[in-house]
Amino acid sequence: MNNPGNDEDAHGEVFLDDEDIIHEINVDEEDLPDADEDAESDTEFGDEADDSMHVFTGHTGELYTVTCSPTDATLVATGGGDDKGFLWRIGQGDWASELQGHKDSVNSLAFSTDGQLLASGSLDGVIQVWDSSSGNLKCTLEGPGESIEWVRWHPRGHLVLAGSEDSTVWMWNADRSAYLNMFSGHGAGVTCGDFTPDGKTICTGSKDATLRIWNPRNGENIHVVRGHPYHTEELTCLTISSDSTLALTGSVDSSVHIVNITTGKVVASLNAHSDSIECVSLAVSFPWAATGSMDQKLVIWDLQHSSPRNTCDHEGGVTCMSWLGASKYLATGGGDGKVRLWDSLSGDCVRTFSGHTACIQSLAVSANREFLVSASVDGTARVFEIAEFQ
Repeated sequence: MNNPGNDEDAHGEVFLDDEDIIHEINVDEEDLPDADEDAESDTEFGDEADDSMHVFTGHTGELYTVTCSPTDATLVATGGGDDKGFLWRIGQGDWASELQGHKDSVNSLAFSTDGQLLASGSLDGVIQVWDSSSGNLKCTLEGPGESIEWVRWHPRGHLVLAGSEDSTVWMWNADRSAYLNMFSGHGAGVTCGDFTPDGKTICTGSKDATLRIWNPRNGENIHVVRGHPYHTEELTCLTISSDSTLALTGSVDSSVHIVNITTGKVVASLNAHSDSIECVSLAVSFPWAATGSMDQKLVIWDLQHSSPRNTCDHEGGVTCMSWLGASKYLATGGGDGKVRLWDSLSGDCVRTFSGHTACIQSLAVSANREFLVSASVDGTARVFEIAEFQ
């Protein structure tokens, strides 16, 4: 007699009679899932992850900016929302020099043209200048009343230029830690700016939808570019031609304009986007420009005809870009966390680098053009090999 309380009996063999069968199905063995294939599929999904050859993880918050030394092929600087900057080397994951002292996010970095100095700008309104070889603090530059928006160096000297949220632009001599000039005239935060490559002029763009052109020697405001046919909303980015004659500017209003720096006149308007322009760049070896927008378009322009050469679909919006030296290749960072390389002749995406898990904020190319470094909201900087794209 079976005992219902006996587990062995209760879970013993169960037999079905013919009348217990509800429906019979024939199964082809080829349709059954293969355990080895599932395992391989899972591995491939996990490996989608990372194309980088080096990951820098020194930061504890999102990264805002990255820059590579113009003279040292492995030296990189990054800054982020953890109020820190770091100097580190490609391929040396355990080496880093922390740039200490800022009291708010480090959102802008720039090496001097000779590579000797590094300037770090912060939302704390202070710029610090560092010795690139030692990582030691050289001097602290103060003056602006609000956050630093960007920093740049004079092309042939140790003069630092910075734009501030307080609507002013400041210039210092870093060798002497001396204030030189303050450029005032903008009616809102100065979001972008730079010296012309010949060092004779300064161009700055603002939230007040104007471009101002200055004489750096005496602080004179030579031209103010505004009104029709110029931008109607804040400027987000600008770049200057190698011959120092033209400024290319982008705006939240989705427009791109080319300005003659000597006359202050708009000479061309590049209209193809439908959302905020996040980045603009001029090719080194071709009469072309590239513009990236939150409308998920990358446009390569023929400047001789002011017309698009190629319009490229770009997932997640274009957040930053950099030409790979004098080559035909252009790198872009996206809101989808991908880094892409484009052939500007054909408009084709020739490589997509995975690894980041959030928006790319900044890109930089190493001095030897062998590495591309990206900074992301995910808190990491990643290094990708690009030597084949020369």
